[in-house]
Amino acid sequence: MLRQPYAQLVAMKRWADSGLYEAANRNLDQLSPEDASIMFRILDHIHVVDRIFQHHLQGLPHAFRAARSEEMPELQTLANSTREVDDWYVSYVSSLEENDFEQPIDFVFTSGKPARMTRGEIILHVCLHGNYHRGNAGAVLQLKGIIPSRDGITDFLEAAT
Repeated sequence: MLRQPYAQLVAMKRWADSGLYEAANRNLDQLSPEDASIMFRILDHIHVVDRIFQHHLQGLPHAFRAARSEEMPELQTLANSTREVDDWYVSYVSSLEENDFEQPIDFVFTSGKPARMTRGEIILHVCLHGNYHRGNAGAVLQLKGIIPSRDGITDFLEAAT
């Protein structure tokens, strides 16, 4: 069944994003202003990319001119919005039919370059992009002696049992 790996990926993304926000919020006072700024920029970048591709999947225009916010939102605002978008992706994937994952979507990158990806490729990109940058955020925490949240697929599967 084609939907299953996508459903598992977006569910894992939602779980890992939640864990990262909890770790960041719990340890924010241990980060220097510079490290906190890096952490916020990473979290914001992940979220903005998620939102941009959410709009592409919906066939809707977005107002982002870059893969980051023009003004940095507060951590709790960003966490709440991330949770909403992650929930949307989980719901969206569960609503797709098997052949929908292969449907091409035409869109324009924030650079202005036209692009085409299938729905499945977009979902895969969102999940892999978030995974990569959660690793960046985890490294910021680790450099300060803070244990980041677990975010591997095996951790997700273990937590689900």
